[in-house]
Amino acid sequence: MQISKASDAVGAIVEDVDLKTISDDQFAEIRSAFFDSGALFIKNQNLAPEDHIAFAERWSDIDINRFFTPVEGYPQIAQVLKEPDQEVNIGGVWHTDHSYDQVPAMSSILYALEIPPTGGDTLFAGMAAAYDGLSDEMKARIDGLKARHGNAHVFGQQSGYSEQTGGRVGNQQSAGQEAIHPVVLAHPETGAKGLYVNPGFTLNIVDMAEEESTTLLKQLYEHIMQPQFHFRFQWREGDIAMWDNRSTWHYALNDYQGHRRYMHRITVQGVALH
Repeated sequence: MQISKASDAVGAIVEDVDLKTISDDQFAEIRSAFFDSGALFIKNQNLAPEDHIAFAERWSDIDINRFFTPVEGYPQIAQVLKEPDQEVNIGGVWHTDHSYDQVPAMSSILYALEIPPTGGDTLFAGMAAAYDGLSDEMKARIDGLKARHGNAHVFGQQSGYSEQTGGRVGNQQSAGQEAIHPVVLAHPETGAKGLYVNPGFTLNIVDMAEEESTTLLKQLYEHIMQPQFHFRFQWREGDIAMWDNRSTWHYALNDYQGHRRYMHRITVQGVALH
């Protein structure tokens, strides 16, 4: 098994391993690399749904996603699908999965089954590197702040997202979750400080005037969107990307119109954030 850094800011590439047969020692090495880097890109796998589930369960209990269509016979696995005639993709903005939950998911494990001939890459951003890159003045300003996160504006009945995605996102009546989390998060596994706000689900800074909150979030987002904090993953069929939702953003590029892109995603439960 070979593990190498994907970029200075985020991610590690894992090669020459079969996730169906990894030893406990190999898993421990993979686990360490995951928390250190924020994301793993595991190449050239051949997983049945049962294998995908078994690997996910080595990390933690599976979080059944309430909005995405499950794979038939496997409620633990969500479909991430865009057909050739569909224009809107899933995840086509910078975001962090499940930040709207009181106990956000630890990780999403995405397995590529069908990839377009070109395009369809996913961008990742490292929140520890982004925090480290802030000025001392900004670090002092955001220290101790909390932000409110929610999902009704994306998954709720008034959002229009289900219609835009052709019904691939459903169960709109169960949207409306909100949660408050620190703006600067000490990672629950490593203790490393990182930013924990995102354009997809963060609503506002708690106890801050609306205009000031909007301006501050915009400043943080513009900072994180600088390319030195990113890695662009080019998918191949059989690849897995798994990312730590506590320490990364991701963004699925929608640049493959007229082609099919089909993946299986399992979400793994996390812990309360402090």
